[in-house]
Amino acid sequence: MFPVLFETIQRDSVISFPMFGDFSINPPAYFTVFGKNIYFYGVIIALGFILGTVYCARNAKRFGITSDDIYDFMLWTVPCSIIGARLYYVLFRLPHYIEHPSEIFAIWEGGLAIYGGVIAGIIIAFIICRKKKIPLSAMLDILVYGLLIGQILGRWGNFMNREAFGAETTVFCRMGLTAPDGTTIFVHPTFLYESLWNLAGLIFLIIFDRKGKRKYDGQCLLIYFFWYGIGRAWIEGLRTDSLYIGSSNIRVSQLLSVILALAALTVLIIQSRRPHKPEDLFVNRVKAQAQSDMQGEAEVNNAKEE
Repeated sequence: MFPVLFETIQRDSVISFPMFGDFSINPPAYFTVFGKNIYFYGVIIALGFILGTVYCARNAKRFGITSDDIYDFMLWTVPCSIIGARLYYVLFRLPHYIEHPSEIFAIWEGGLAIYGGVIAGIIIAFIICRKKKIPLSAMLDILVYGLLIGQILGRWGNFMNREAFGAETTVFCRMGLTAPDGTTIFVHPTFLYESLWNLAGLIFLIIFDRKGKRKYDGQCLLIYFFWYGIGRAWIEGLRTDSLYIGSSNIRVSQLLSVILALAALTVLIIQSRRPHKPEDLFVNRVKAQAQSDMQGEAEVNNAKEE
């Protein structure tokens, strides 16, 4: 039954959550402005990017980076990350898109892979940081906060599109999807799982940084990779729309998540056994340089007065 319904529930199903009683909702996939359809999927993702960027810009100084650096970075990263996310998705469904090339650019219908966006973002970050002489690890430490904010909100775009859900289930938090013919199936709301998982990760990283626990540049990035990798590996196993490696039963994102989490954990353990001097943090080096410059200016002004 599920494979048959899968194609019909994408846009027209009524969504319900039994744990909330008779509550149900049938959100539209888009709204119209001057005759043009504006899809909520794109609006929500755009909102995630904006809020993520604002957060990073307001907190950039905590990492030794200016808000202008963040805005410059985002101007390049946003479009490149979207392209990377779409390219990653298309490559792992290449036979389908070879037969339907007109669908390659139809991102409003879904089909953005987060790992593709992250890979593209890191490449752009490397280029920009090299040009601005900013350590890549320091830049990525602040950017993971914006990335998490974008992921938290972005998954609700999947909710609007009735996509990225899991297999049929009877768990207490199951989501009901009622097709136009009145047939209902109950599935794992995996979009919700991932949104809440990322929210927990964001809260942890905010507390981690505010309490001064960050010992070296790149530590927040490693924690993000470990946390996200664990959650995505678990959640991906519940989904029905995973990308697979060829004709195997190996889910691409699940395998990559496991590798990512294990690699990040290994580096975190190694780094925890090494001494880290506070003055090696990029933000502390920036502060020390600023103080040195101020002292130099004061000495020059005193010399002029004498």
